[in-house]
Amino acid sequence: MFAVLKHDMIRGVSMAFVDSLTVMLLGLGLSAIVLALYFLGKGSNKKWTNDLIVPAFTLGFFDFISGFLMSFAWPLPGAYNMLFGDPLLMLGLIMMAGAYMLHKNININFLSIFGFFLGIYIAVGALGMVNFGLESGVYFLTAFPLYVFAALSGVFSPLIYAKAKGAGRYGYYFMFVLLIITALFALLIGYSGLYEHLQSPP
Repeated sequence: MFAVLKHDMIRGVSMAFVDSLTVMLLGLGLSAIVLALYFLGKGSNKKWTNDLIVPAFTLGFFDFISGFLMSFAWPLPGAYNMLFGDPLLMLGLIMMAGAYMLHKNININFLSIFGFFLGIYIAVGALGMVNFGLESGVYFLTAFPLYVFAALSGVFSPLIYAKAKGAGRYGYYFMFVLLIITALFALLIGYSGLYEHLQSPP
């Protein structure tokens, strides 16, 4: 999917086109970090998880807006809109809802069900990436692991139902690791894309 950063992927697109994938990947990476910190805090029974409410809502709003624009107005091939824009939109909605529910002291565990189905969506996208050759070369080596770990993070998100005491605590730590790896791949791709764009002629 991130091969859209190549020049040959944007031939025929209006000269007014602005590729915002890099900042969207930055938003995704930071969102994954916030979610990872939430799971870490829950597993450690820390009260500072409430301090994540504003960052979670802010990043969720950004993810929703950027995902919405990509899903409904992105000028690049439709497969990429579905592969990246749709999951980002849904992630933004889940994060905003979660932040609001935390603020109102509403149990957010039920949101993990939506995370589970989002994880399946991302897993289907990863499968399509392989079967339909949507990525190749160095782009595949970074994009595919991003999708795999993002999918695993979603599918295993119902671990939030586990009790923080005893063995359940390790489920939270497991989610923390999955989300941190997801964040690292998102940031790696985003920073690489930024560097590549800065070398590109106007």
